[in-house]
Amino acid sequence: MASKHDVNDNCKGVQESTTSIKLKRTITVWNGVGIIVGNIIGSGIFVSPKGVLNYTGSPAVALIVWALCGVFSMIGALCYAELGTTILESGGDYAYILKIFGSLLAFLRLWIAILIIYPTNQAIIALTFSNYITFPFFETCLPPKLAIRLLAAVCILILTWVNCKSVKWATRVQDIFTCAKLLALLVIIIAGFVQIFKGEAEHLTLAKSFESHRPVTVGNIALAAYQGFFAYAGWNYLNFVTEEMIEPYKNLPRAIKMSMPLVTVVYLLANIAYFASMSPTELLNSNAVAVTLGNKLLGVMAWIIPISVAMSTFGGVNGSLLVSSRCFFVGARHGHMPESLAFINLQNFTPVPALLFTAALTLLMLVTDNIDELINYVGFANWVWYMVAVAGQIYWRYKYPDMKRPIKINIIYPIIFIMVCIFILALSFYSAFMQCLIGTVITLSGIPVFILCVKWERRHPDWLNNIKTGITRFVQKLCFAMPQGDHAD
Repeated sequence: MASKHDVNDNCKGVQESTTSIKLKRTITVWNGVGIIVGNIIGSGIFVSPKGVLNYTGSPAVALIVWALCGVFSMIGALCYAELGTTILESGGDYAYILKIFGSLLAFLRLWIAILIIYPTNQAIIALTFSNYITFPFFETCLPPKLAIRLLAAVCILILTWVNCKSVKWATRVQDIFTCAKLLALLVIIIAGFVQIFKGEAEHLTLAKSFESHRPVTVGNIALAAYQGFFAYAGWNYLNFVTEEMIEPYKNLPRAIKMSMPLVTVVYLLANIAYFASMSPTELLNSNAVAVTLGNKLLGVMAWIIPISVAMSTFGGVNGSLLVSSRCFFVGARHGHMPESLAFINLQNFTPVPALLFTAALTLLMLVTDNIDELINYVGFANWVWYMVAVAGQIYWRYKYPDMKRPIKINIIYPIIFIMVCIFILALSFYSAFMQCLIGTVITLSGIPVFILCVKWERRHPDWLNNIKTGITRFVQKLCFAMPQGDHAD
C-alpha cells in the first residue's frame, strides 16, 4: 500500500519544482466560497430543518441555537484557517494530524474516510438528488428503487468525468449550483417574509415565539445544538484543496470569513421564513419542509422547490468528489494508500486515479441497502478528528512558539472548539452508545491494516511487490498519469 517515496520527502508539497508535473493553482477566493457554502448547504435546510425545533420546542429558542451553532462552526473554520496556512498541504485534517502526531493516527483518519465516511455521504447525497429530480414525475407514488439508484450512479459518473477533465470545470459547476441553491433559498425567504409583512406570521410574535411544546431544559438545548452542528458540516472542506488555491495564505481565510457568516444568515432567514409560513406543529409533521412551504405559498410554481433540492444535492456530490479525492491523493503521496492514487493526469493536471477510486467506492455503496446505518456508525467520527487536529494546533503553539504562522488566532478559540467537540462526542455516546461503539471498533480495525500494509511494507514478499507494481503500471497507462515531480516539461 505504501509508496516507495520517503514520507518526509513528500511533505514538501506539489509546488516544489516549476518543471515537474503538479496540481495547478486555479481555485480563486470565490471558488473557495462556492466549495464551503455548496458543501454546507445540502438538502437538509430544504427537507428537514426540524431537528433543532424538535428539542427546543419553540421558534425563538430554535433560532438562538441555529445562530450559536453557526458561531461555533465559524470558530472551527478559523482554527482550520490557521492550520491550513501553517501546514500548506491539501488533505485537510489528515495532513495536519500526519504532520503533528505521525502516521498511525493519520492512517486511522484516512481508513474510516475510505471505508465509510466519504463513499456513504456521496451515495446518500446522490440518492437524494435522484429522489427529488424525479419528484415531478412521481407526485402520487414512490419512484422505482432501481431507477433511483441508476440515476444516482449517472450523477456520480458525470461529475467524476467533470472533475477528471478540469479543476476549473469542477469549480465552475460548484459555483453555478451554489448560486442556484442560494437563489432557491432566497425564494423561500422572500415568500416567508411576505407573510411577515402581511401580518400573518403569528408564531413569530414575541408571545408566541417562546411558547414551547416541551420543557426547555439544558439537556434538550444540548440535543438541539447537536442537531445544529451537523447542519453546518462541511466548513472544513476548503482545507482539502489548499495546494490548488491561488494565494492560499490570503484566500483561504478570506473564503472562510465570507462563507460562514453567509451560511449562518441564510440558515436563520430560511428558518424564520418557515416559522412565518407554518406552525411549529406543521413544521414537525412535514417530511419535506420546503415542499410544504412551496405547496402552501407558491401555487403553480411549487415545482421549483423539489428541483431546487435536486440542484442543491447535485452540487453537493460535485463538491464532495472534489475534496474527498484530494484526501486519498495526499494519503497515497504519504504512503498510506496505493501509490498510483497519487498520480496526476498529464493532460488535465487532475488526480484522475484518486477520483476514479472515490467514484468506484461510492458506486459500490449504491448497491447496499444499509447506507444510512453505516453512516450512523461513524457519524460522530469526524468530530474526533476535528478535535485531534485542533488539539495539535494548541500543542504546536507551545512546542513551536516562534513558528511562522500567517494567521494566528487567539488561543481561546481552539480551546472553545475542543470543548464543543468533547460535548458532541459525549452526547453521541449518550444518545447512541452502541452505534458509536461499533464505529470506534471499525476505526480501530485500521491498526492491523496499518501494521501490515504500511509499517511492514518493506517486508512484503517479491510476488506481492510484483502484483503492486503491475497494478501501478496498469493505472498509469489507463489514466495517462505520472507521479508528481517525476515529469519534466
